[in-house]
Amino acid sequence: MGWLNIASLLLGLVAWFLPIIYLLRKNKTNWGQFAIVSMLACAIALICQIRYTQYLVAIEDFSALMDTAQAVTVSAITLLSITVLLNIFTFTRTKRHTII
Repeated sequence: MGWLNIASLLLGLVAWFLPIIYLLRKNKTNWGQFAIVSMLACAIALICQIRYTQYLVAIEDFSALMDTAQAVTVSAITLLSITVLLNIFTFTRTKRHTII
């Protein structure tokens, strides 16, 4: 089940890098597709963490659960906040370029 943590990390990075990649592109089309994939990657990363927590409860590894609960909470809040902010920033930059 350790692969859930790796999957969560990789999907979190995808969620952050997609808006950045979109901003670096010369062709500024299909913003919605990038945003949807970015938010889906964020959601799946969070689901992986929830599933890993469920796994720790199922195997009754409460010491690991208590050790990681705070870090998982902070990481989840950070992942979601930065993903949303990056997508909002990308949206505003895209709309500004299409208006001008």
